[in-house]
Amino acid sequence: MNFIFNFLDKLTKMGAYLSAFLIVALVLLILTEIFIRSFFDLSTMIADEYSGYLYLASIFLALGYTFSNDAHIRINIITSRLSKKANNIFDIVAAIITLVVLSFALYRTILFTYDSYSLEMLSENVSETPLYLTQLAMPFGIIIFMLAVVLFIFKGFSNDS
Repeated sequence: MNFIFNFLDKLTKMGAYLSAFLIVALVLLILTEIFIRSFFDLSTMIADEYSGYLYLASIFLALGYTFSNDAHIRINIITSRLSKKANNIFDIVAAIITLVVLSFALYRTILFTYDSYSLEMLSENVSETPLYLTQLAMPFGIIIFMLAVVLFIFKGFSNDS
C-alpha cells in the first residue's frame, strides 16, 4: 500500500512542478511581449492567447497537490465543533462527495476535449492552435486531483482505526 501512496504523492508533486514550470513560462512570455513592444514596437501576437492556455493548465495541474497539502479553502464552522473521530468521518464523506463531483467534471472535460479534437477546432487567433491540445490539461489535472482525493480517503480510513 505504501507503494501506491508514494506513487500518488509523486504524481501530485509532478503536477505541481509542471504547474510551476507553466507559471514561469507564462511570466517569461509576458515579459517577452512587454520587452518586444517597448523596444521594437512589435508583438508576439500570441501572448494573450497563450497566457490563458498556460494559466488554465497551471491551475488544473496543481489541484491535486493543493488538495494533498490541505491548501484548499476550508470552512470549518461545523468541523471545529466535532470530535476527532466525527471530524474524520465528516472529511471522508465530504471527500466521497468531492469524488462524485470530480467524476462528473472529468466526464464533461473529456467530452469537451474530444469534441474539440473530433471537430478539428482551432483557436480563432493568429496561431490557430488546435484547441484540444490546450484543453488536455483539464482532464489530466482532474485525474490527478481525483487520485489525491482517493489517497485522502484511504488515509482517513487508516486514521480511523
